Amino acid sequence: MTQPTSLARNAGHTQTITHLSVCSGYDGLGLGLARVFGAIQSVFHVEIEAFAVANLVAKMETNQMAPAPVWTNVKTFPFEEFRNKVDILSAGYPCQPFANCGRRKGTEDPRHLWPYISNGIRLCKPTAVFLENVEGHITLGLREVLEDLERLGYTTAWGIFSASEVGYGHQRKRVFILAHTNSKRLEGRDSKVLREHTKQRT
Repeated sequence: MTQPTSLARNAGHTQTITHLSVCSGYDGLGLGLARVFGAIQSVFHVEIEAFAVANLVAKMETNQMAPAPVWTNVKTFPFEEFRNKVDILSAGYPCQPFANCGRRKGTEDPRHLWPYISNGIRLCKPTAVFLENVEGHITLGLREVLEDLERLGYTTAWGIFSASEVGYGHQRKRVFILAHTNSKRLEGRDSKVLREHTKQRT
Protein backbone atom coordinates (compact mmCIF):
# COMPACT_ATOMS: atom_id res chain seq x y z
CA MET A 1 0.00 0.00 0.00
CA THR A 2 1.22 3.52 -0.76
CA GLN A 3 2.44 5.23 2.38
CA PRO A 4 0.61 8.43 3.41
CA THR A 5 3.92 10.26 3.87
CA SER A 6 4.90 9.86 0.21
CA LEU A 7 1.45 11.03 -0.92
CA ALA A 8 1.64 14.03 1.37
CA ARG A 9 5.06 14.93 -0.06
CA ASN A 10 3.72 14.81 -3.60
CA ALA A 11 0.59 16.75 -2.65
CA GLY A 12 2.73 19.61 -1.42
CA HIS A 13 4.55 20.00 -4.76
CA THR A 14 1.86 20.08 -7.41
CA GLN A 15 0.08 22.82 -9.31
CA THR A 16 -3.04 20.67 -9.49
CA ILE A 17 -5.74 21.24 -6.89
CA THR A 18 -5.29 18.57 -4.24
CA HIS A 19 -8.34 16.87 -2.77
CA LEU A 20 -8.73 14.68 0.29
CA SER A 21 -12.01 12.74 0.09
CA VAL A 22 -13.39 11.62 3.46
CA CYS A 23 -16.40 9.31 3.71
CA SER A 24 -16.07 9.14 -0.06
CA GLY A 25 -18.97 6.85 -0.92
CA TYR A 26 -19.00 6.72 -4.72
CA ASP A 27 -17.05 10.03 -4.86
CA GLY A 28 -20.00 12.17 -5.90
CA LEU A 29 -18.51 15.21 -4.16
CA GLY A 30 -15.22 14.66 -5.95
CA LEU A 31 -17.02 14.53 -9.28
CA GLY A 32 -18.82 17.76 -8.51
CA LEU A 33 -15.60 19.49 -7.51
CA ALA A 34 -13.93 18.33 -10.72
CA ARG A 35 -16.74 19.88 -12.75
CA VAL A 36 -16.17 23.20 -11.00
CA PHE A 37 -12.38 23.31 -10.88
CA GLY A 38 -11.36 21.03 -13.74
CA ALA A 39 -8.67 18.50 -12.98
CA ILE A 40 -8.12 17.77 -9.31
CA GLN A 41 -5.81 15.24 -7.68
CA SER A 42 -7.43 13.08 -5.02
CA VAL A 43 -4.53 12.22 -2.73
CA PHE A 44 -6.57 9.75 -0.65
CA HIS A 45 -10.07 8.36 -0.28
CA VAL A 46 -11.24 7.50 3.22
CA GLU A 47 -14.13 5.02 3.10
CA ILE A 48 -15.06 2.05 5.29
CA GLU A 49 -18.00 0.48 3.42
CA ALA A 50 -16.75 -2.49 1.38
CA PHE A 51 -19.23 -2.02 -1.46
CA ALA A 52 -18.31 1.65 -1.83
CA VAL A 53 -14.60 0.82 -1.77
CA ALA A 54 -15.15 -1.82 -4.45
CA ASN A 55 -17.00 0.76 -6.55
CA LEU A 56 -14.14 3.25 -6.22
CA VAL A 57 -11.56 0.62 -7.17
CA ALA A 58 -13.64 -0.54 -10.16
CA LYS A 59 -13.84 3.05 -11.43
CA MET A 60 -10.08 3.45 -11.06
CA GLU A 61 -9.42 0.19 -12.92
CA THR A 62 -11.62 1.28 -15.83
CA ASN A 63 -10.16 4.81 -15.94
CA GLN A 64 -13.42 6.43 -14.88
CA MET A 65 -11.52 8.19 -12.12
CA ALA A 66 -7.87 8.77 -11.34
CA PRO A 67 -6.15 6.18 -9.14
CA ALA A 68 -5.72 7.06 -5.49
CA PRO A 69 -5.16 4.98 -2.37
CA VAL A 70 -8.07 4.14 -0.07
CA TRP A 71 -7.90 4.24 3.73
CA THR A 72 -10.68 2.41 5.50
CA ASN A 73 -10.95 4.13 8.88
CA VAL A 74 -11.38 7.88 9.35
CA LYS A 75 -10.57 7.44 13.04
CA THR A 76 -7.01 6.32 12.25
CA PHE A 77 -6.24 8.34 9.10
CA PRO A 78 -2.99 10.34 9.55
CA PHE A 79 -4.40 13.78 8.74
CA GLU A 80 -1.36 15.48 10.26
CA GLU A 81 0.84 14.18 7.43
CA PHE A 82 -1.15 16.33 5.00
CA ARG A 83 -0.94 19.56 7.00
CA ASN A 84 -1.06 22.56 4.64
CA LYS A 85 -0.84 20.22 1.65
CA VAL A 86 -4.53 19.78 0.83
CA ASP A 87 -6.50 22.41 -1.08
CA ILE A 88 -9.96 20.90 -0.57
CA LEU A 89 -11.23 18.37 1.96
CA SER A 90 -14.66 16.95 1.18
CA ALA A 91 -16.83 14.70 3.32
CA GLY A 92 -20.27 13.17 3.03
CA TYR A 93 -20.26 12.01 6.64
CA PRO A 94 -22.88 9.51 7.87
CA CYS A 95 -26.44 10.84 7.86
CA GLN A 96 -27.99 8.30 10.25
CA PRO A 97 -27.45 10.43 13.39
CA PHE A 98 -29.50 13.28 11.84
CA ALA A 99 -31.93 11.70 9.34
CA ASN A 100 -35.63 12.36 9.92
CA CYS A 101 -36.40 8.74 9.04
CA GLY A 102 -34.14 7.39 11.79
CA ARG A 103 -33.88 7.61 15.56
CA ARG A 104 -31.94 10.88 15.41
CA LYS A 105 -29.58 10.07 18.23
CA GLY A 106 -27.14 12.77 17.14
CA THR A 107 -23.92 12.65 19.10
CA GLU A 108 -25.11 9.49 20.87
CA ASP A 109 -25.16 7.55 17.60
CA PRO A 110 -22.02 5.37 17.19
CA ARG A 111 -21.97 6.39 13.52
CA HIS A 112 -21.47 10.04 14.45
CA LEU A 113 -18.15 10.79 12.77
CA TRP A 114 -18.13 14.58 12.66
CA PRO A 115 -15.78 14.94 15.69
CA TYR A 116 -13.15 12.86 13.86
CA ILE A 117 -13.57 14.87 10.66
CA SER A 118 -13.42 18.15 12.57
CA ASN A 119 -10.21 17.03 14.23
CA GLY A 120 -8.85 15.98 10.83
CA ILE A 121 -9.57 19.44 9.45
CA ARG A 122 -7.75 20.95 12.42
CA LEU A 123 -4.75 18.72 11.78
CA CYS A 124 -4.37 19.04 8.00
CA LYS A 125 -5.71 22.62 7.60
CA PRO A 126 -7.16 22.42 4.07
CA THR A 127 -7.78 25.69 2.26
CA ALA A 128 -11.44 24.80 1.67
CA VAL A 129 -13.93 22.30 3.08
CA PHE A 130 -16.98 20.95 1.23
CA LEU A 131 -19.52 18.86 3.17
CA GLU A 132 -22.82 17.12 2.45
CA ASN A 133 -25.58 15.62 4.60
CA VAL A 134 -29.34 15.12 4.81
CA GLU A 135 -32.05 17.74 5.31
CA GLY A 136 -32.58 16.65 8.92
CA HIS A 137 -29.10 17.95 9.74
CA ILE A 138 -30.52 21.48 9.73
CA THR A 139 -32.38 20.86 12.98
CA LEU A 140 -29.83 18.51 14.52
CA GLY A 141 -26.08 18.99 14.44
CA LEU A 142 -25.60 21.63 11.74
CA ARG A 143 -25.07 24.47 14.19
CA GLU A 144 -22.29 22.53 15.90
CA VAL A 145 -20.61 21.79 12.57
CA LEU A 146 -20.67 25.47 11.57
CA GLU A 147 -19.40 26.54 14.99
CA ASP A 148 -16.55 24.04 14.81
CA LEU A 149 -15.52 25.26 11.36
CA GLU A 150 -15.65 28.91 12.37
CA ARG A 151 -13.66 28.14 15.51
CA LEU A 152 -11.02 26.61 13.24
CA GLY A 153 -10.80 29.85 11.27
CA TYR A 154 -13.12 29.16 8.32
CA THR A 155 -15.75 31.36 6.74
CA THR A 156 -18.84 29.22 6.26
CA ALA A 157 -21.98 29.10 4.16
CA TRP A 158 -24.62 26.43 3.79
CA GLY A 159 -27.72 25.74 1.77
CA ILE A 160 -30.25 23.05 1.01
CA PHE A 161 -30.52 21.86 -2.58
CA SER A 162 -32.63 19.20 -4.28
CA ALA A 163 -32.00 16.88 -7.20
CA SER A 164 -35.01 18.40 -8.97
CA GLU A 165 -33.17 21.73 -9.13
CA VAL A 166 -30.69 20.19 -11.55
CA GLY A 167 -33.19 18.36 -13.70
CA TYR A 168 -33.88 15.06 -11.94
CA GLY A 169 -37.37 13.72 -11.28
CA HIS A 170 -37.10 13.48 -7.50
CA GLN A 171 -36.42 15.79 -4.57
CA ARG A 172 -33.58 14.16 -2.58
CA LYS A 173 -32.88 17.32 -0.62
CA ARG A 174 -29.38 17.65 0.77
CA VAL A 175 -27.52 20.15 2.91
CA PHE A 176 -24.22 21.38 1.48
CA ILE A 177 -21.68 23.28 3.55
CA LEU A 178 -18.83 25.28 2.04
CA ALA A 179 -16.05 26.73 4.16
CA HIS A 180 -12.79 28.45 3.26
CA THR A 181 -9.88 30.26 4.81
CA ASN A 182 -8.33 33.49 3.56
CA SER A 183 -5.36 31.57 2.20
CA LYS A 184 -4.12 32.41 -1.31
CA ARG A 185 -3.31 28.78 -2.09
CA LEU A 186 -6.21 28.60 -4.56
CA GLU A 187 -5.45 31.97 -6.17
CA GLY A 188 -5.43 31.64 -9.94
CA ARG A 189 -7.21 28.28 -9.69
CA ASP A 190 -10.85 29.39 -9.59
CA SER A 191 -10.59 30.58 -6.01
CA LYS A 192 -13.05 33.30 -7.07
CA VAL A 193 -15.68 30.56 -7.26
CA LEU A 194 -15.26 29.92 -3.55
CA ARG A 195 -15.38 33.56 -2.55
CA GLU A 196 -18.35 34.44 -4.72
CA HIS A 197 -20.44 31.55 -3.43
CA THR A 198 -19.33 31.60 0.21
CA LYS A 199 -21.35 34.23 2.07
CA GLN A 200 -22.39 34.23 5.68
CA ARG A 201 -26.05 33.27 6.18
CA THR A 202 -28.00 34.81 8.97
